[in-house]
Amino acid sequence: MQERGYAVDHSTVQRWVVHYPPRIEKAFRSNKKRTGVRGRLDEAYMKIKGQWKYLYRAADKQGDTVDFLLTAKRDTKAARRFLIKAIGTNGKPGLINIDKSGANTAAIKQYNSD
Repeated sequence: MQERGYAVDHSTVQRWVVHYPPRIEKAFRSNKKRTGVRGRLDEAYMKIKGQWKYLYRAADKQGDTVDFLLTAKRDTKAARRFLIKAIGTNGKPGLINIDKSGANTAAIKQYNSD
């Protein structure tokens, strides 16, 4: 902005950061194509800024990432939170392929019982 001759305070930029991302996400989600009937749920353990984190990822049949969640813990609560988020934004798949993760298995069983 300064290169173009506009004086913008850092607090204005902060307000933009708070104001616009929810609108951008809403527009993105409304134009997003629905996933197929099959989905894949997996997690990866990675180091981010010196701390180990879990990346939960949902992918469609073609392997394209549908949704993801970065969390500090790998437990049933985190897996269930991610499953609810992914199903809420992308619809319920007919089949979910998972690895032998106990957290993912328990989350799916809890979701189905609810």
